[in-house]
Amino acid sequence: MIASLVTCGLVFLALCGAPIFVVILAAAMLGFYFTDIPLSVVAIEIYRITDTPLLVALPLFTLAGYILAESQASKRLVRVTQAMVGWLPNGLSLIAFITCALFTAFTGASGVTIVAIGALLYPALKHVGYSERYSLGLITSSGSLGLLLAPSLPLILYGIIAQQMNVGAPFTLQQLFLAGILPALLMITLLSAWSLWSHRHDPIATQRFNASELKTALAEAKWEIPLPFIVLIGIYGGVFAISETATITVVYVLISEALIYREINTRQLLHVVQESMTMVGGIILILSASLAFTNLLIDSDVPTTLFHFIQEHIHSKISFLILLNLFLLMLGAILDIFSAIVIIVPLILPVAAAYGIHPVHLGIIFLANMQIGYFTPPVGMNLFIASYRFKKPIIELYHAAIPFMLVLLFALLLITYIPWLSLALI
Repeated sequence: MIASLVTCGLVFLALCGAPIFVVILAAAMLGFYFTDIPLSVVAIEIYRITDTPLLVALPLFTLAGYILAESQASKRLVRVTQAMVGWLPNGLSLIAFITCALFTAFTGASGVTIVAIGALLYPALKHVGYSERYSLGLITSSGSLGLLLAPSLPLILYGIIAQQMNVGAPFTLQQLFLAGILPALLMITLLSAWSLWSHRHDPIATQRFNASELKTALAEAKWEIPLPFIVLIGIYGGVFAISETATITVVYVLISEALIYREINTRQLLHVVQESMTMVGGIILILSASLAFTNLLIDSDVPTTLFHFIQEHIHSKISFLILLNLFLLMLGAILDIFSAIVIIVPLILPVAAAYGIHPVHLGIIFLANMQIGYFTPPVGMNLFIASYRFKKPIIELYHAAIPFMLVLLFALLLITYIPWLSLALI
């Protein structure tokens, strides 16, 4: 009876808009209290997060992303990619997929990509002849394409939580970053192929190849072009540790945007630091509270009980993955990705490991679902951001996003049932 009342009270708090970390922490503290476990365990679990070396990378990559979003880097990135591939049939679609993926990977927020990159690409797409529905659908769905690419914050957060749980095969964060490359390329390739097929009777080329324009665009972005290679060499090449790569990235971005391009003044920089660290503080609060709650779940044998329950009704790994995808798609449409990771991963990771699913493969499946959930009707967050940004009815965004969602759902099936895509490079 008491447990039911407590559960109802926590649900009521969540529905009233209480911060998610408060709800999670309250659940953990009440759970330990009713099981006669000293509440000092909560403090120990919260402190344990400070001993995680990978946690240093989180605020540094976040700050770098916020600085890039505040500067004019998005305009230079679009100009370079347009000069490089804009001459191809339907080249502007390819530009959108590539630039949105790269920008989201560094900023870690699809909403920022829609606002920053979408503001540039949406009028350009309409100008060269793409329909309004296609243009809206492309920008809305492309906003979350980079979540599987380093140094995506959700990718780092999943790695931290999965490593803390120590369930299933061990892995490094570098391996997790490598695992996202082929699935991300698959999604971009399928979207580009669909774009070509849907405009096969009327291929749209934005411009002829212009070597002079390419040279000018490269010169304009010469300080930002090395940035992806710094991350590639640092992380994928194993030259630097994750925290070292994050430090080099933020210092490089700060020097290029604030001192060389001079697009970030002191007042803006202070604002960017405040905004980015506020976001990081929220993530760390949720993460530390979730670790305490995870400890309670493990002590209470919740993952084991959940696995036995699922095993009684689901007898194959394939069936489990189907239900997992359906659950995660719904979850991604109603919950922000950071909350989803810290709340759900501790529950599903032990169950998935019992079905023989590699933690890295599960992470890619999880984030691929969240990526699609961002623009899944009726409540995907990107749909509302795009509706507000472009001042279009939300129903129009639903219709625009559905074709792109179907393409990415096909990619999700391939990612889910062909583990090689996620595990080949690690």
